Amino acid sequence: MECTVSWTGATGARSRMGFIAETGSGHVLVMDGAPDAAKGDNGGQNLAPRPMETVLAGTGGCTAYDVVLILKRGRHDVRGCSVKLTSERAPTDPKVFTRIHMHFTVSGRDLPEGAVQRAIAMSHDKYCSASVMLGKTAEITTSFEVVAV
Repeated sequence: MECTVSWTGATGARSRMGFIAETGSGHVLVMDGAPDAAKGDNGGQNLAPRPMETVLAGTGGCTAYDVVLILKRGRHDVRGCSVKLTSERAPTDPKVFTRIHMHFTVSGRDLPEGAVQRAIAMSHDKYCSASVMLGKTAEITTSFEVVAV
């Protein structure tokens, strides 16, 4: 796996903190910093997610992917899956994630709660490399709801 991240703010009179990531699979992800008057020209323009927001979003994508795949492999009729992640970060640099809560909403026909709970646990404990990695600095908790469709 590879990725090239390039700073987009190197041109013009005022440099900004925007970046473009080009992934090995040929996709582009734009990231930006928060506007911050205290940082002078070192703030962003709020045109894209912050880098740490993309880490959180990637973790959500990783674990939701696992949950859907595990349920499908168990021959469950899963129709939808979303996960809302809320987090806290350390107050000082490096401002690592210290707490992350993941709330899953899984929809389907006749989905057993136990199967959903097991899929979330398997992702969290074994398959989602992003959450396992973040679990080294953050306390990760989960909750879920099953919606019948």
